[in-house]
Amino acid sequence: MFVEAPEDKPMDQKHALAALGALAQETRLELFRLLVTSGPQGLPAGVIAERLGVLPSSLSFHLQQLTHAGLITQRRLSRHLIYSADYGTMSALLAYLTENCCGRDAVCAPVCDPVAGRTSATPDATAA
Repeated sequence: MFVEAPEDKPMDQKHALAALGALAQETRLELFRLLVTSGPQGLPAGVIAERLGVLPSSLSFHLQQLTHAGLITQRRLSRHLIYSADYGTMSALLAYLTENCCGRDAVCAPVCDPVAGRTSATPDATAA
């Protein structure tokens, strides 16, 4: 079952739980963080396995879990499978977790923009 939140809707509890559940394992958390730092170009599965010191069969399982949670994407480049973080889902999860932060109707979550190479925060204009 693919649980990625629709792109035009904010993340809901079901999708947030799926994403958090997928990240609640040491190897998958390291894998996701590696892909976040690699940028939109992603990394081939073999490079990921090498950098994390994970057997290919084990890596396949972890990649599948993160893909089903909508946190990473997969594309084929020649004979290689390239995996990338899904920054939209990551930003939606952060927005969900920080929705109405500090009891206000403001979203304080940073929005990751890997193309621009920056992270920005949405300031709360109503803060005193």
